[in-house]
Amino acid sequence: MEYKLHITGELPEGWQQALAELRQELSIVPDGGGAQVVCQRGDELAVDCDGTAVRLIWAEPIQFYRALSLIPLPLAPFHTRERTRFGSVGMMFDCSRNAVLKPEAVRLFLRKMALMGLNLAMLYTEDTYEIPEQPFFGYKRGRYTYDELKGLDDYGALFGIELCPCIQTLGHLKRALHWPALHYLRDNEEVLLADQEETYVFIEQMIRAASAPFRSRRIHIGMDEAYGVGLGVHLTRFGYEDPRSVIGRHLRRVLDIADKYGLKPMMWSDMYFHLDGCDYHSGGMPSEKAIAAVDKRVSLVYWDYYHAKQEQYATALKKHAAFRVPTVFAGGLWTWPGPAPAYPLAIENTVAGLSACMEADVDTVLATAWGDNGAETNMLTALLGMQLYGEMTYTGVYDPDALAERFRRCCDADAQAFLDISLLNAAPGMVSYPSDPANACKFMLYQDPLVELFEADMEPFHLAEHFAGLVPLYARYAEENPAYSLVFEFYTALAHALACKCAWHEQAAKAVRGRDRDLARELAAGIDDTVEALEVLRRIWRRLWESTNKPNGFEVIEVRLGGVIARLGTAQEKMNAFACGQTDDIPELTEPSLVCKRRPDNSINCTNTMDEIATPSRIDY
Repeated sequence: MEYKLHITGELPEGWQQALAELRQELSIVPDGGGAQVVCQRGDELAVDCDGTAVRLIWAEPIQFYRALSLIPLPLAPFHTRERTRFGSVGMMFDCSRNAVLKPEAVRLFLRKMALMGLNLAMLYTEDTYEIPEQPFFGYKRGRYTYDELKGLDDYGALFGIELCPCIQTLGHLKRALHWPALHYLRDNEEVLLADQEETYVFIEQMIRAASAPFRSRRIHIGMDEAYGVGLGVHLTRFGYEDPRSVIGRHLRRVLDIADKYGLKPMMWSDMYFHLDGCDYHSGGMPSEKAIAAVDKRVSLVYWDYYHAKQEQYATALKKHAAFRVPTVFAGGLWTWPGPAPAYPLAIENTVAGLSACMEADVDTVLATAWGDNGAETNMLTALLGMQLYGEMTYTGVYDPDALAERFRRCCDADAQAFLDISLLNAAPGMVSYPSDPANACKFMLYQDPLVELFEADMEPFHLAEHFAGLVPLYARYAEENPAYSLVFEFYTALAHALACKCAWHEQAAKAVRGRDRDLARELAAGIDDTVEALEVLRRIWRRLWESTNKPNGFEVIEVRLGGVIARLGTAQEKMNAFACGQTDDIPELTEPSLVCKRRPDNSINCTNTMDEIATPSRIDY
């Protein structure tokens, strides 16, 4: 149902066009015959409604759109005052781990951000943007064009959302550097060769191309996890030098290029701790050498997704203050363990991190939605975490009921449904590591049906029963959340496929070891249903992927699922042979299994890469 409101007073530039874009989200139609909404620009966000008219105060355009989403519809008495705890708060969407968000999906997220009050967005693009001089950069990876990014920047500006380029200028460039045409830029397979003039020609091309579509003068230049810097080609060409000196000199060159284009860079801060031999999240104070290597022209982004206590973040923020440059905080929404996000950890750690940032007067905070190892979790599942950032920013506290109410208003979805997606990650009795959550739905989806790496680890848990119980739950959520029905149809299919597959895993080795040929015959016959369930999953997964992402990258998921299906065919053949008495053994299944992941308290850590899940052999060569 739509509501007519007569909106007058002091209004942001372009508000009518913005409201036209938000019409579906807000259910508001500006109309002179509607209820009166008088707007005023002030120094806070306020909504006062007496049941017949509304007085609305906003300080920045983004607050105007959040305020509109706070108006009760139909009108009812309501009063609220909010103040933002951060100057900039927003989202970083990973568009480099195979999934590149379609422009229309980014526009959807920008609309949701407007209602939540988030005013900063980054698309993390390692090689997924065009560089005119470098045709192999992002080749066949779904890279963004200038026009696509310019259009998104214009769209965000409608709501007062700043889009900021987010790239890499040292490490994390393996997908670009693997091309023979770019080998001349390599220190190692991930890291650019510092101190080589051709490298800085390339970096200038990157910075020019990445920043050109955007109004923002901020740029994120990355430089995290640049392991081995100065120790590859650099070592043989220039001789050994303290990597801190190499990074410091490289940073100055990058910042000189940024200065040329009037840009204000930020970068991840971890390398300044790693090079001191400190654990980034629990090490000591940075050394004087590390502090000296940081150029005062850059802001440091402290990223931490792992801690549940506010004091741990507070201590790290004090360490960052020693660098005497601005600190930006980046927390994590835990979208990366596999097909299902880890919401319990995301919420607990976000509350602790943002609370510490408020105490430390951090100006800019980001929620990161990474897509490690294939972007198997669809980015739509990050919406509840985004809402949490919005509510904590404007209220200063975490209130689960208020969060759920706001999520229903901004995203037209049930918060509990999104929280329950994480039930796929652990069965009853299975405990997650405090900072490294179990992701059973991933490692059981890809576990080989014959070389069962997790057989002993999973023995105490009833995974087939657990996953089967989630099928009707997600089917109900698909009906109750029509805007996200495809998301929950996918999870319904995933739970069903896992239930079928885990029935095999829980009984196959027992059947062979116990010489139970009747059970073996039953298990072999059940493979057909498992394969069909995986095919249904593959088809729904592709529909979901292509609803939000460019098609590039899904081939990796299909290769993975195809491999599982092929191996199930082999397992069926071998189990049939055993059931018929053609063989008395299936060696892969009778070899004793060792407990390798499970601790005595039943805690299981995250296993998120295919070479750790599918086989103990090397999968990549």
